[in-house]
Amino acid sequence: MTISLIIPTFNRQATLKRALDSVLQQSLLPDEIIVIDDGSTDASAKMIKTDYPQVQYLYQNNQGVSAARNSGIRHAKGEWIALLDSDDTWFAKKLEMQIKALQQAPKIKLCHTEEIWIRNGERVNAMNKYKKTGGWIFSHCLPLCAISPSSTLIHRSVFDDVGLFDESLPACEDYDLWLRISAKYPVLFLEQALINKYGGHEDQLSHQHWGMDRFRIQALDKLLSHADLSDEHKTAATNMLLKKARIFQKGALKRGKKDSANYYQGLIERYKN
Repeated sequence: MTISLIIPTFNRQATLKRALDSVLQQSLLPDEIIVIDDGSTDASAKMIKTDYPQVQYLYQNNQGVSAARNSGIRHAKGEWIALLDSDDTWFAKKLEMQIKALQQAPKIKLCHTEEIWIRNGERVNAMNKYKKTGGWIFSHCLPLCAISPSSTLIHRSVFDDVGLFDESLPACEDYDLWLRISAKYPVLFLEQALINKYGGHEDQLSHQHWGMDRFRIQALDKLLSHADLSDEHKTAATNMLLKKARIFQKGALKRGKKDSANYYQGLIERYKN
């Protein structure tokens, strides 16, 4: 198994260093480490050149995290793709444990793990709605993002099949991808926490965009319009879209946002039958 690690980053020199250090402490190292710098203006490039000569550093003009991940995936040579956000870290045996688990489940093409949440420097317990699981998890992926990118190990044939991250989505791009994957593939879940997932900082997408379900509705609409879903999956996705769209339509009417209300009403009319 050859593994390529993709780390997108944008003006995160300090946390990028922390992320890279966690990778280099792995009991089993990836075959290549690729940092895609999405237009940073800090000293990330100098730091990598000086302190991490083994890392492939690719710079691009700022296009967003999806474009950065996609650039890394296209550049990667490995059979398996690992993802790590530049503000997260891996535990020392993360890759080793995933590889051992995948060797015992040769038909599985995506493995993810449990995580520890750290918000503003303190460990917090994730709410039950964020509970992770494995198997055929399409329905579990519909309400919220059910897989953390930093925990994943994905066979590159999956991207050839379902496509890469949707660069048109300002946020919830991972939610969109997990739906496309889980509609066609079962996933392997390791119950042991193998990553630290950091949050609370201002450059998180969830802080930059209000109403994240707007983008989940967009992803569901796209999925229902283009994907070859089973009847069961189509029904479940439609019901979730209607639930989310009705909430946003009600909120838009309350705020006097007629154009927005009409947009969601149009979606409701299209899918309710």
